[in-house]
Amino acid sequence: MTAKVYFTRGITPENVVRLYRMLGVELPGKVAVKVHSGEQGNQNYLTPEFWKPMVDEVHGTIVECNTAYGDAAGGVRDHTEAHWKLMEEHGWTEHFDVDIMDAEGPDVVWPIAGGLQLKENHVGRHILDYDSMLVLAHFKGHPMGGYGGALKQLSIGCASRAGKALIHSAGVTDDRFACWEKHSSKSAFPEAMADAAMTVHEHFTGRIAYVNVMKNLSVDCDCCVVAEDPCMADIGILASTDPVAIDQACMDLVMGSEDPGVGHFLERVVSRNGIHTIAAAAQLGYGTRDYELVEC
Repeated sequence: MTAKVYFTRGITPENVVRLYRMLGVELPGKVAVKVHSGEQGNQNYLTPEFWKPMVDEVHGTIVECNTAYGDAAGGVRDHTEAHWKLMEEHGWTEHFDVDIMDAEGPDVVWPIAGGLQLKENHVGRHILDYDSMLVLAHFKGHPMGGYGGALKQLSIGCASRAGKALIHSAGVTDDRFACWEKHSSKSAFPEAMADAAMTVHEHFTGRIAYVNVMKNLSVDCDCCVVAEDPCMADIGILASTDPVAIDQACMDLVMGSEDPGVGHFLERVVSRNGIHTIAAAAQLGYGTRDYELVEC
């Protein structure tokens, strides 16, 4: 089947809400709103002020999980106390209810039948407190995944520290200090991300929606303390109920761009085999790469 992806070139908080409404969905109950809150020192993440009208629209709670990397990478979000302090410094707690989903254990462990790399996914236990999810992704590059969008938010974004280690090692270890060089092929990490993303999407089947904002298009992620400045002009906002289709549409917009920085951006994506994450997710069957782009 073909998925619908709504698209506008005007990047404003109001247009985020407008595109979400075009999906015609109403997220029930208590809504988890997954964002990237931005690492300490990062200049490219999308601010609470930008997302506020959308979060208010669904009366949502901002959710995040602790990271697997720590002081060696310069980040502070690998343990709850420092992560919470940074959420305060970045203004998230001023505007919203905030939940670090793996602040306390044990993790939720979801089995993965037929996974390409993983047999299970470990997610923050508080995810079970929510009836539905809104995934607000800042689409940009990523040092390991090539790019970050909806699928990354579902996978690494919702995984606990142990879950992140499992994804990065393609199922070899849940030790966050030993996971970084454990996978042996360029396909293993993208496939592990696709596996993990599937569990979250399927948990909220029929109760999940996605918005990708193509702004501040750096080759680096919002998890980078020292991130490269954007190399391309902003492109727009996309919304869909299909995480595969929305990420594919974003990649197609990048590849169709005549921006002088597109080559640099795509070099990051291709060198990390990033598009394979989209292909693997489509292979697993919880989304499609075939979509209709509805510009509005």
